[in-house]
Amino acid sequence: MNRILAQLQPSEIKNLSLREREVLCEELRETIISTVSSCGGHLSSNLGVVELTVGLFTVFNFPDDKIVWDVGHQCYAYKLLSGRYKRFHTLRKKDGISGFPKRQESVFDSYNTGHAGNSVSAAIGLKKACELTGNPANVIAVIGDGSFNNGLIYEALNSLPIFNSKILIVLNDNNMSISPTVGATHELLSKSQEDNQKNIALIEQYGVQYMGNVNGNDLQEVTNALQEAKEKLQTSSVLLHIKTKKGAGYGFCEENPMQTHGVAPENAKQEQEYSKLLGEKMIELAQKDSSVVAVTAAMTDALGLREFFNRFPERSFDVGICEENAAVLCAGMAGGGLKPYYAIYSTFLQRAFDEIIHDICAQDLPVTFCIDRGGLSGSDGETHQGVFDLSYLSLIPNMTVAVPKDGEELKQMLELSLDYAHPLAIRYPRSAKHYFASQTKPEVGTFEYLTQKTNSPVTLLACGERAIAMAFSVRERTNVHFDIVNARYVKPLDSALLSAITSKHIVTLEDNASIGGLGSQINKFYQNSGKTVQNYAYADTFIPQGGIEELQREYGLNEREIADYILSL
Repeated sequence: MNRILAQLQPSEIKNLSLREREVLCEELRETIISTVSSCGGHLSSNLGVVELTVGLFTVFNFPDDKIVWDVGHQCYAYKLLSGRYKRFHTLRKKDGISGFPKRQESVFDSYNTGHAGNSVSAAIGLKKACELTGNPANVIAVIGDGSFNNGLIYEALNSLPIFNSKILIVLNDNNMSISPTVGATHELLSKSQEDNQKNIALIEQYGVQYMGNVNGNDLQEVTNALQEAKEKLQTSSVLLHIKTKKGAGYGFCEENPMQTHGVAPENAKQEQEYSKLLGEKMIELAQKDSSVVAVTAAMTDALGLREFFNRFPERSFDVGICEENAAVLCAGMAGGGLKPYYAIYSTFLQRAFDEIIHDICAQDLPVTFCIDRGGLSGSDGETHQGVFDLSYLSLIPNMTVAVPKDGEELKQMLELSLDYAHPLAIRYPRSAKHYFASQTKPEVGTFEYLTQKTNSPVTLLACGERAIAMAFSVRERTNVHFDIVNARYVKPLDSALLSAITSKHIVTLEDNASIGGLGSQINKFYQNSGKTVQNYAYADTFIPQGGIEELQREYGLNEREIADYILSL
């Protein structure tokens, strides 16, 4: 029973004794572990910052003071201490508590986050707003060592003297992002923690006072350091460098920080993932062709590339949370005769949009993007729904956009990519649940019929496993034997097949936003043709957290509505 946590008001934390705050830390961990076991979520990262969070509430005055949690993976204890304990059991569920900071959810959340590297810029902006409106609030950015590799951090630090605003940057150093932290920046930080004065002096050139070598899992020590940092804010910005252990307080998490970064609910069904198929096929391609290289941005294990990295270390590159840099590195390697494969989550690829356009596509370089978590991702909410990629990739000249119907077609597309001399994006969801009978090999710009009936009045064009599975489900529900086409290339379209369709009615189905994806292009293709075209895709809005099927129903892919429409024809 959470004797302290259940009754606690945020303002009362300051009045607790050290022993009571230590008990509070224990209760926070128990609540986080039990809730994540039930709801899924980010476990080890949240356990690591419990003492830090209690210390922050002890020293600062939230919500008057403002805090920005970089990425937001580590905000669970903060939510529990800021009046959301009674609703915490709804974590990551539809209409429940978000797994990330949300301004709409509480006045204690001053800035929405979900991607890495923006906290320092946001904190500077918030502090300047406070100064110009006469608000004396302190502003804190909490950022991990993995995020501290991101280039946006250095743009922010560069602007700190320009804004002349005094903020506290808490660097939570646990040697991890999702995978172990890599790169020269982390080495510099590790040395500075050992009191390397040269590196400390370099950091302080940005206009911050450095405070380091603080044990972030010792409640008294981290609280004292936060108090000292708060006093220093009267004269300058402060970088407080604390050392924590990811998964602290739970032995299994401490020993397995990567596996417990994000965990599924205890009763979740285990399914084969596309990442496993990618990793296996990449090894096969690398054995055939010595020019094949793999690039990722701090996601080696999550994207199924660990075995590739082990077997081909000289051709494996994890550049940390630097998605833009990774894209340009791929362009450089492709320009030099290599065959780079850039594996990344859909939502994180958005960060490299400019580099995809100018560095890769404008030079027409043979970079292959392996885009995982395409479509709805579910419980992580707005910042992680991969529903824009088909739209923003399709508008770029020289880019080919492929959407395999299943795991087997993914492998075939990867095989095809080996000799493809142009930019190629292959996009797929997390789980490989279905396999459909192969009809033809996925040559670039070709669709295939999965069912075909002479003179069918309706043809349904579906791209990707989820959409095709739904198409077959609709067919079964309606008992109408309409044609189903695997529209496996959103760009280029199969103009020959589309021109040959005799059906009066065309229906499109895609796991993507409604604007700019497959439906938009099919509408343009058939304009003035006399055919009716009905698109089913996601509404023009940011889609919140929830189960994938319930979000599909609410935001545009409602199987019953599709069935009713086809029956109405």
